[in-house]
Amino acid sequence: MTLLDTEAAAGTDPAPSRRGGAWRRLLADRSALAALVLVGLLALAALAAPLLTALEGQDPTTFHSRLLDSARGGVPRGALGGISGDHWLGVEPGTGRDVFARVVHGARVSLGVALAATVLELVIGIAIGLAAGLGGRRLDAVLGRVIEIAIAFPSLLLALALMAIVPQSVPRPVLVALAITAVNWGNIARVTRAQAMSLRSREYVDAARLAGARPLRIALREILPGLATPLMVLAALKVPNNIVNEAGLSFLGAGVRPPTPSWGQMLSTSTTWFQTDPAYVIIPGGLLLVTLLAFSLFADGVRRALDPRSVRV
Repeated sequence: MTLLDTEAAAGTDPAPSRRGGAWRRLLADRSALAALVLVGLLALAALAAPLLTALEGQDPTTFHSRLLDSARGGVPRGALGGISGDHWLGVEPGTGRDVFARVVHGARVSLGVALAATVLELVIGIAIGLAAGLGGRRLDAVLGRVIEIAIAFPSLLLALALMAIVPQSVPRPVLVALAITAVNWGNIARVTRAQAMSLRSREYVDAARLAGARPLRIALREILPGLATPLMVLAALKVPNNIVNEAGLSFLGAGVRPPTPSWGQMLSTSTTWFQTDPAYVIIPGGLLLVTLLAFSLFADGVRRALDPRSVRV
């Protein structure tokens, strides 16, 4: 009788204790906990963007030309980009739009696109990875080559090409999320395939197969729970990667377009103003840096919490 059989016979389930131990390790990790708090604050600011801008009394699209110095080419009047009680982070050079309003509304776009792309990548990658790992040799050979091509192809070039040919009637953030998904699901599929091929020979999978369970039930009920740990870590790392992808597409002019704000779009605009108004570069660039660092630290904390071997005894 195996250890799992003994625990089942005793009426105990080892999974909750493992989950409880991982949760305790995550809460004990100060860097991961601080990163989680920061990520939560950023998400809350993005969700509450209309409320925050209403509290400031501004919006992300109104031009305030009177706050610009026309003699200097449209640079905001005052110090630090025109920061004041009415404009908490100043105004945008050249247009006079409120930077705080554009930053918090841009967070909705940047984080929303990244999260949506991550979810879609998980769905596609898990489906193809399970089919390759649990299917026959021919199916695995075909899907394995498809996964390798998806990983090897330059993702940014493919995303730019997709953005150029897709219908423009679809909302731009949706197109960006779909383009990012189309070029970045390969890594999740590869990890899923490798783990599925390892788990399919386990005793509990053989038992389910002998009991008459169908392949789909085996994949969803027996194999997929065993993939939770690596996929959770990979998903946590995918979010900051997709934020960079969205920022890169917007920076190159192929992402979200004005008047809809995004951090990458603001950075793209700021390249012509970094000498005369450095605050306009620092604000979106600093927020992007802090967000990426927070997600990366949290992902690393999740990895350490879910992998007991990484915890010192």
